[in-house]
Amino acid sequence: MTRPTWRQLVSSVTLMLAALLPAAAANLQISPVSIQFRQGQGAAGITLQNYGDAPLYGQVRVYAWDQKDGQDVLTPATDVVASPPVMEVGARSSQTIRLVRRGNAQNASEQTYRILIDEIPRGDGAAGATGVAIRLQYSVPVFAMPADDKAAPSLVWTVLRKDGSWMLRVKNEGTLHAQIGATSLKGADGKDHDVSRGLLGYALAGKTREWRLPVDAGFDPGKPGGQLAIRAAINAQPQAASATVARE
Repeated sequence: MTRPTWRQLVSSVTLMLAALLPAAAANLQISPVSIQFRQGQGAAGITLQNYGDAPLYGQVRVYAWDQKDGQDVLTPATDVVASPPVMEVGARSSQTIRLVRRGNAQNASEQTYRILIDEIPRGDGAAGATGVAIRLQYSVPVFAMPADDKAAPSLVWTVLRKDGSWMLRVKNEGTLHAQIGATSLKGADGKDHDVSRGLLGYALAGKTREWRLPVDAGFDPGKPGGQLAIRAAINAQPQAASATVARE
């Protein structure tokens, strides 16, 4: 059976876009927005703060996070558990979700997870054949750091034509994830193109991720084998790089 992709499993509302959500979403604040387990660390916590005048209800699920065929893939995790898995956050109060790593909490390579927190309206816990009615969903990345404290990402950038669209492919040949923030590229005609003004996404260690480029039909990448200038924030640090032009 083919594993469901990230898009199939999650219609994710990222915390960085919270300002764009309906006013009800502002009632719930989650901290931190990213979790890192240090080597040997067996537990961590997420605090949910309810600023509203009514209680909030929800569920917490933990997924192992991988990347295949250029896309994110989630599968239920067995080595990290959340407690409690069902939550009730009272009005004007908070609750802590505890994340526990099973085993000895040692790992030679970086391990990655996603914590999905679904807000569920009270009384809608059983929504017929369609399943649970979800009001909002938050996705929190979790990284179990590798044993090597000098681990770092190493990115190879490619611009290519695929399925009728221009794509940006990022292969991470390093041993640590890369959080890719604001990103822009310069076309062969010298024009600058914003790929993302905020968080673009993640390229996990040893994996490849692809994104569709938001360019118009007149985008000029130049000839295959050419190089395009890339500027991006990688793990919050601005970097300059080059993307090789390819075609598929």
